[in-house]
Amino acid sequence: MSHIAPADPAHGDVPSPDDPTIGRLVADATRDLSSLIHNEIALAKSELKVSFKNGGTGAGLFAGAAFLVILAVVMLSVAFAYFLTMTGLHPAWCFLIVFAVYVLIAALLAFVGVKKVKKVRAPERAIHQAQEAKGLLKRS
Repeated sequence: MSHIAPADPAHGDVPSPDDPTIGRLVADATRDLSSLIHNEIALAKSELKVSFKNGGTGAGLFAGAAFLVILAVVMLSVAFAYFLTMTGLHPAWCFLIVFAVYVLIAALLAFVGVKKVKKVRAPERAIHQAQEAKGLLKRS
């Protein structure tokens, strides 16, 4: 069985003044941990900066693409209206027909959207389970 004897100055077991104390070790560990956390935060900020830049560029490109699609729909609408003039209708009537088609499509989309929104319900089972858990916790 090993036994650790206390420091005995007669045998040269006195700690040297260069040996770190517990307080110094704790202070060093705290400083190193603080430095590590600071560096991790700086790294995360750097990575997020790059991600936000790429995300912003991507969002801008999507916005540009959406704008061009809107322009394409307008041009297609004009082309469709002029195509209808080939039937002998006056151009004003042709443009009104295209307008009416868009209004009908919008009304259909709105109707389907309203039906879908009316189907939205609260998560009844999850609410019920949360109330049961709350009741059980109150009993404890």
